[in-house]
Amino acid sequence: MRTRDFEYTLPQELIAQVPIESRDQSRLLVTNRRDGSISHHRFFEIIDYLREGDVLVFNDSRVIPARLKGYRAGSGGKVEVLLLRPLENGLWETLVRPARRLLPGATVNITTESSPDNKAGQKLIAEVVNVGDRGIRIIKFSDNKLMMQAGEVPLPPYIHTPLSQPERYQTVYARVDGSAAAPTAGLHFTPELLDKARDKGIDCRFVTLHVGLDTFRPIKEEDPADHVIYREYGEVNEEVAETISTAKSRGRRIVCVGTTTVRILEKAAQVSRGSLLDPFEDWVDLFILPGYKFRIVDALVTNFHLPRSTLLMLVTAFGGRELITKAYREAIVEKYRFYSFGDAMLIL
Repeated sequence: MRTRDFEYTLPQELIAQVPIESRDQSRLLVTNRRDGSISHHRFFEIIDYLREGDVLVFNDSRVIPARLKGYRAGSGGKVEVLLLRPLENGLWETLVRPARRLLPGATVNITTESSPDNKAGQKLIAEVVNVGDRGIRIIKFSDNKLMMQAGEVPLPPYIHTPLSQPERYQTVYARVDGSAAAPTAGLHFTPELLDKARDKGIDCRFVTLHVGLDTFRPIKEEDPADHVIYREYGEVNEEVAETISTAKSRGRRIVCVGTTTVRILEKAAQVSRGSLLDPFEDWVDLFILPGYKFRIVDALVTNFHLPRSTLLMLVTAFGGRELITKAYREAIVEKYRFYSFGDAMLIL
């Protein structure tokens, strides 16, 4: 297995630049692992493929205003800072660009004009205190409250159209602040669709995994096994763990909405000592490649992912190389919309 095995060519016009007007009107490609069949639908029709007794699991992490813009003190060069996760003592792990000259001791004056609460014209200063691998910088901000006010919701680098409604890059059930990117498979759900699922006897449950760096970067190593996946923090509470364990023991399906949901449930299952799934609160660094044996997940709702990405590898591990390759080819031929604001796939 090589990273190049997960390459494919996508016409640029199929990269969705804006969300579709109604979330649940996006397209849905349904794939069946048992017979290899593929069918085409609208997302709201997913309800027809869900059964009474299914447990539908969502990631309720909310995207924070993690993108900050400023100027390097001294040179005045433009700098962009992407918040990844908070550390101890008020420090933040960040990704900065350009990173080459931002060494320990360098400072950046963050633009705060966009902050409505900054009426006194306070200055926000970011100081680089340490340098990590792969462009990561550890930064201390002069005012963490002002930092959150000055930031904006970060969009992926392949989206070039400004987002007129920032809430469209949040799921309707987003609750826990902490992500640098949205868990995009959930963007298709509406409150009405969730109500329909519950009315059908489907148990909707929520876990939290804060989406981080790996969403933005392709794998550069030739052997994917050499890739070190970025850690993300998450939680599965006791009630959800018990619900899923009971459902699995009774032969009911666990349907995960998004790859982040898969990763935290499978990680929790790996370290569980008692029942099938114990409560979990910790860092998640699980990298799922083809050959992985899934313990929890029975079906998966997911978007279409970038080539050479850990997300595409996870989906391939779950759906099988032949079926996923066939599905992506058909999605391109049928002009599905790809990536964060794109269409969805249901793998049964």
